[in-house]
Amino acid sequence: MDRMIIGNLELCQLPDLGIADLEVRVDTGAKTSSLHVDNIRRFRIKGKLFVEFDLHPDIYNLDKTVQCSAPVVDSRKIKSSNGVTEQRYVIQTAFALGGQQWPIEITLTNRQEMSYLMLLGREGMGDRVYVDPSRAFTLEDDPPQTM
Repeated sequence: MDRMIIGNLELCQLPDLGIADLEVRVDTGAKTSSLHVDNIRRFRIKGKLFVEFDLHPDIYNLDKTVQCSAPVVDSRKIKSSNGVTEQRYVIQTAFALGGQQWPIEITLTNRQEMSYLMLLGREGMGDRVYVDPSRAFTLEDDPPQTM
């Protein structure tokens, strides 16, 4: 499979969560991907832990929120860029970029102080991309193909 060349910022989709055209900061220094969410609520269905949360798909319009839910696949201690360790829920969801789609794990956190609502880390990139940090928004907006 040919790897895509992506820039330090791209537009992605999270189709399982109903999110399109979300700006994602590509960060090869981060191991895990993270997503800014508000109002995380835990609940169980048939004994399985789920989380429900509010997502702001447009960083320029924080009044617009989308309510999402997903099963919890893990809970991990994550050290953020400012050195603070935080326990975070981890969900797995479809991630679409450049006409391709694959499952990634995302930690849920408050990224309110950050410029971008989503961070794509190394684990989420896998062996699918090369990163050119001097570029941004390099990909055409093709419909996703499941990998």
